[in-house]
Amino acid sequence: MKTTSLLVGSKKGLFILDEGENHHWKLRGPFLSGKEVNHAIHDPKTKRLYATVNDAWFGSEIQWSADHGKTWQSPGKPPLLSAAGEQKIERLWHIEAGPDVLYLGVAPAALFQSADAGDSWSEISSLSQHPTRSRWNPGAGGLCLHSIVLDAKDPQRLFVGISAAGVFRSDDRGATWRPVNRGTRAEFMPDKLPEVGQCVHKLLAARDGTLFQQNHCGVYRSVNGGDSWQEITAGLPSDFGFPMGVHPENSKTIYVIPLQGAEFRCPPENKLRVFRSRDAGATWTPCATGLPEEPAFSGVYREAMATDAAQPKAVYFGTNNGKVFGSADEGESWQEVADNLPPVYSLHAFHA
Repeated sequence: MKTTSLLVGSKKGLFILDEGENHHWKLRGPFLSGKEVNHAIHDPKTKRLYATVNDAWFGSEIQWSADHGKTWQSPGKPPLLSAAGEQKIERLWHIEAGPDVLYLGVAPAALFQSADAGDSWSEISSLSQHPTRSRWNPGAGGLCLHSIVLDAKDPQRLFVGISAAGVFRSDDRGATWRPVNRGTRAEFMPDKLPEVGQCVHKLLAARDGTLFQQNHCGVYRSVNGGDSWQEITAGLPSDFGFPMGVHPENSKTIYVIPLQGAEFRCPPENKLRVFRSRDAGATWTPCATGLPEEPAFSGVYREAMATDAAQPKAVYFGTNNGKVFGSADEGESWQEVADNLPPVYSLHAFHA
């Protein structure tokens, strides 16, 4: 069996955790030390590591490594907004590998693509120039495109999640887009169910195509490609949170980590718990065996939860106080994988 590795994006660089015998993990890094790595992935096609690298002084860039982090390269043609001179990229948020293209989500909300393994990037201007753009508003993290979902059954279809604009779908590989937010609440707006303006926090797709999202105002499910959404928050201690995980084989098993709310982003009742549903959100079960006992005040960022396609029972999450936890039994029990790291921004499981 191939070794499981975790890419850990953090406030101060990228780390790699390699699993050894008896679930003992070895830490490597930091790579890209001192940089804020919002997201990092391993692309099984090219065998490259990709990282979204952000620096308060020197700006943002995508970087990749072909030697497991030892050396890093930058693209010959980096992502640049088409409105050059008027807007600059504030932060790189998310990178997604498709069958023949890489996608990159940035702030202010824009989507880029690369057909040459990341060496050059072009903006998908149809989204940047969407007619509803004037109604998009930044959330606390800025106007960020942070979720990219590719339809496994339809190569022409993709989804993006933007805070705070909502979910958008393209059925023609990015040539055109339409908002798909019917049924998701925006309690902070005069119109509580607007066409756009919802603050989606994380968007994922299950194996059967069911969409799930953790929103600023609840958790939702869509079985029709986002045409409508059903709220599935009932049974959770709050309707607010960021991370979400979807079981790679069982499309009805999902995971969330609720927070108290926007004003106090700590676990409800000061208990760090993962909530799992085995019936697509109809019911929820708290999973906390092995997690820190109360009081717990750590938070979990939107990218800091991961499942493992090669080991479907494995689930991981990291906290903003530098801990990483793992479960080998679908959340029934947890063990501490790492501690004393910088604030964890993202996790990604892969097998080299």
